[in-house]
Amino acid sequence: MPQMLSVRLNPETESRLEALAKRSKRPKSHLAAEAIEAYLQAEEAQLEEIRQGIDDLDSGRFAGHRQVARWLRSWGSADETKPPRA
Repeated sequence: MPQMLSVRLNPETESRLEALAKRSKRPKSHLAAEAIEAYLQAEEAQLEEIRQGIDDLDSGRFAGHRQVARWLRSWGSADETKPPRA
């Protein structure tokens, strides 16, 4: 069963939410719940990517600065190289 949550919005945000609810013909609570869900998914995905990156670093799976710099300097040249691999 859905749980109730109370949030404080500044007047501008409240006004924008009200206007969007009217235009979309959906309740403000529905829009807020969708927004929170989208935010949580994005944050969780970002934190998972960071965790995977740290695991890669800890395991030695990364391309060094010189390799990446050499690759970036090659961009747009006739000798453009492939991205470095760990």
